Amino acid sequence: MRSASGNGFDSSDSFAVSGAAERTARLHDIPPSITPSHGDDSHLLSRIASPADVKALAPNELAELCREIRTTLLAYGHQHGGHIGSNLGMVEATVALHRVFDSPRDRIVFDVSHQSYVHKMLTGRAAAYLDPDRFSEVTGFTNPDESKHDQFVLGHTGTSISLACGLAKTRDMEGPGSGIGNVVAVIGDGSLSSGVAFEGLNNAAEQGGNLIIVFNDNEMSIAGDFGGMYGPLARLRASGGTAQPNLFNAFGLDYRYVEAGNDVSALVAAFEEVRDIDHPVVVHIHTLKGAGYDGEETHADRQTASASPVSFDSPTGVHPTDNVNHSEPWHSDHCNLSDHEPHEGQCEASHWQNPDAAIGKPDDPRKHYGKMAMAALEPRFAAEPGLVVISPATPGSNGITHEFRERAGAHYVDTGITESHAVAYAAGIARAGGTPVVATTASFFQRAYDQFFQEMSLNRSRVTVLDFLGGLSGSDNTHSGAYDVTMFSNIPGVTMLVPTSARDYLADLAWATAPAGSADAPAGPAVIRVPGEAILAAERDATLLPVTGGQIADRPQSASLPASASSASGGISAATVRGTVSVTAQHAGARHMLDWRVNQTGSQVAIIGLGNAYPLAEQTAAALSDDYGITATVIDPRQCTSLDSDVLESLRDGHQQVITLEDGQLEGGWGEKVTAYYANHHVSDGSRNPHVLNFGAAKEFTDRVPLGELNERYGLTVEQVTEAITRCF
Repeated sequence: MRSASGNGFDSSDSFAVSGAAERTARLHDIPPSITPSHGDDSHLLSRIASPADVKALAPNELAELCREIRTTLLAYGHQHGGHIGSNLGMVEATVALHRVFDSPRDRIVFDVSHQSYVHKMLTGRAAAYLDPDRFSEVTGFTNPDESKHDQFVLGHTGTSISLACGLAKTRDMEGPGSGIGNVVAVIGDGSLSSGVAFEGLNNAAEQGGNLIIVFNDNEMSIAGDFGGMYGPLARLRASGGTAQPNLFNAFGLDYRYVEAGNDVSALVAAFEEVRDIDHPVVVHIHTLKGAGYDGEETHADRQTASASPVSFDSPTGVHPTDNVNHSEPWHSDHCNLSDHEPHEGQCEASHWQNPDAAIGKPDDPRKHYGKMAMAALEPRFAAEPGLVVISPATPGSNGITHEFRERAGAHYVDTGITESHAVAYAAGIARAGGTPVVATTASFFQRAYDQFFQEMSLNRSRVTVLDFLGGLSGSDNTHSGAYDVTMFSNIPGVTMLVPTSARDYLADLAWATAPAGSADAPAGPAVIRVPGEAILAAERDATLLPVTGGQIADRPQSASLPASASSASGGISAATVRGTVSVTAQHAGARHMLDWRVNQTGSQVAIIGLGNAYPLAEQTAAALSDDYGITATVIDPRQCTSLDSDVLESLRDGHQQVITLEDGQLEGGWGEKVTAYYANHHVSDGSRNPHVLNFGAAKEFTDRVPLGELNERYGLTVEQVTEAITRCF
């Protein structure tokens, strides 16, 4: 979650709007008089401290509450950013859930839970959305540490039905003493495409008993919706829930349909009908994602929507618009908007809204390097029919733009939120001789762990994986990429490349996707860790690489140097040390790609910086030179699959210390392998056994801790690394 942008509303307990907020309100045509401010009892939302307060409202006040919530979400999105579109669509449903059910005795499980902002507002956390000074008090997902009304920490998708089945099973086994009443799973916003959701549906029908599955059908995944189930779902909507085949009935589940998914009264009636039901039932509600955004274009030749985010032509601010506004999937509603200009309905931009403070800023690393990869692959499509880019949803976040998807045609496949399927699907393409590239976020790839082992690695499938957002970040505890190196680099047969520049990144991509049978192609799967913020910052500012200035030597060649070779000064020579890989290479090309690169020769200390930690290696070396007169050897390993034993052996001469730096989990990670190498290859001459220091992250979950704080916590700063090095002399 992003931190507050600082240009929000006044945090005092009054309706006065700060100057910055007044400007923001004018920019987006939000009348300041209707902007909620926490602490004024004339606004319903300010009086909601628990679901009991929702139950206490008069029936005719529910629509006004929905309108206030929608206005709050829109203002929050402009100031703070977040998953605003899905929550706008769920306003009425969430109000109705807390009107009818008795949380926390009735257990409500929100799938993905990025659609739980309204739930949080109604369970005592409204101030975290009304007061900019308190924006950081809540995460963007449910979390039992925040509230007893949150059942699980959930940031991934498809698991709500399975979790609900487990809650219901215990209730049914223990009887009234369990303290559990109705069990409600809220799924949708693309979650239903996840394979585990179908496993949950299958179990629910068999298990029986009270279980209410609310399917939030906004006709979208993260981007468009993809898969064979969406045709039958469209026919269910068109028929008012009567068409066959009905996939929920096919599982043996009872079924109810609510067309007016943004009508709070209709939803209250529907939920009251199924409350305390004695068997599993699906309540299929048709909602409008981004409900409340202005869906009108300002003029015909403009490809962006109006800036006004609220329409006041209805009590709730929901437009009387058709949710289906396209005939093909790639452009959704035909408005190719940026993240700060979401559109009502089927608009990919409404999934995640960047705050206004981010407008005009350069692309983040995901988009920057994602666009770069797609630009490199696209010219090859005409000559390589088997080259296919696969995204298990979230394409735009990773720089796979609308325009690229349009041009790529059949060379691009969105599988929906189906990471396991995407990897297995890629293995099938590779087996047939194609060249698949699977691209998504590091933390999402954890969901495909078995497929990486079996379908991809055990079968030596030529799959290329683009691993985005790997390494340390200030993300929430469900989206940390700090474990990707530990996962990928320890799977047999996988080559994990960790480039430290755009040049290396594109070279790695070209090598990993070399057509089958070409002389330089790898023999199996390759994972490319997409560079992060530290690398991109250094590419934009060469002073962040004080040793090389970003001007590195050409790639190492295949020739190797005897382990005993060293420079006259006791250091090693970058001009001669090329290294050989300590694993069997299938051919010279593979060996060439896995050689480590020595970017500065020195003595006493060797600093090896992996991936995003490489700029820290150069900065530490510069500090050692400036402050202590030590010229350190600086090494970019470029991969974490294997150790370059020739380089490590060469370091025995003239180096008392070897330092490893990595921006990921230290335990089970890469640096410890260097320590183990010297421990397992101890030589009788004690002076030739360098002392190894490993720097990396602790084995822990972190939740929205700023990256700078994490680096301080783990000793990943120039001052801390330098102090540790000099303390050992």
